[in-house]
Amino acid sequence: MNREVAAYNRSLAKPDREICNRLARLIDQNLPQADNKIWHRHPVWFIEENPIVGYSKLKSCVRLLFWSGQSFDEEGLSPEGSFKAAEARYTDIDQIDERALKRWLAKARDIQWDYKNIVRRKGVLKRLK
Repeated sequence: MNREVAAYNRSLAKPDREICNRLARLIDQNLPQADNKIWHRHPVWFIEENPIVGYSKLKSCVRLLFWSGQSFDEEGLSPEGSFKAAEARYTDIDQIDERALKRWLAKARDIQWDYKNIVRRKGVLKRLK
């Protein structure tokens, strides 16, 4: 796990830390080609500089966000924002469905919208994969 991500996780209360450590481990295992770092103050994984998945501590939960998640056609993910992102929220480590998460991560690798160039394209998303 990236040092900065490990530090982020350590800064959280125990229940949230456990959720984030499990998410980070599963993301690293299932997206070994992805680079990760703290981006906009939260852990995010990138493939070829394009944000794929990340998580953040919200007031009442940990939010797992897939930038292209609305294109996955998967139960358990809710639309987030006005682009293609989708999220899952967790308040307990036992809520993490590892099978579903592995499916979502495979789709995150295979289905990507070009967020890396969204500013250059003035808010227009183009499908990469």
